[in-house]
Amino acid sequence: MNTLTKMALGLIGQLKPQPAAGDAANTLYLPAAHTTGGLPLMQALAQRQSLREFDPAALPLQMLSDLLWAAAGINRPELGGCTAPSAMNAREVDVYVALADGLYRYAAPTQTLHLVSATDVRRVTGYQDFVDTAPLDLVYVADHARMKLVPAAQREAYAFACAGAMAQNVYLYCASSGLATVIRAWLDRRALAQAMGLTNDHQVLLSQTVGRPKTDTKP
Repeated sequence: MNTLTKMALGLIGQLKPQPAAGDAANTLYLPAAHTTGGLPLMQALAQRQSLREFDPAALPLQMLSDLLWAAAGINRPELGGCTAPSAMNAREVDVYVALADGLYRYAAPTQTLHLVSATDVRRVTGYQDFVDTAPLDLVYVADHARMKLVPAAQREAYAFACAGAMAQNVYLYCASSGLATVIRAWLDRRALAQAMGLTNDHQVLLSQTVGRPKTDTKP
């Protein structure tokens, strides 16, 4: 679906998810994340970039597990510490995973995905046309109910800072693994929140598309 069509549908409240492709599991158990290897940090930083053309093929579960762990996984089990910081350890930002077979929420402590909606919400995650068919769209959502110790006037800024750190982790993982990604803020947040079934305590912050780079198949 092109950008103008999405914007027009948004204006009349009709930008909605599509039926899911296949049957979604209530809980998707990811393999243990590989937490060693990859490019050296400075090399990954040198290769970090935004790309906007994606191969539609689904990512393997191992790669999805590694990517989500990089974004917001537990890296210090004895403390419950995460790969991305949050103010006062509120852990206010959840990572939602939009796949062709459904929308899931990532649970870092158990390295699992929990079904939120058995619909394909990818096209609602942004106005760009490539989000419809890329294999994975991440959505970063703040739960303000977890931020009671943070002054109300600062909660949004803190949540965006946390989401930005997660998104950069994804960028570095993609640079290290040969994947394409782009962070996006141009989206219909009202339509997406409705498609995701979010409450008033939730705030859609950013989306991020991930997949293999699209290759030219011409001879």
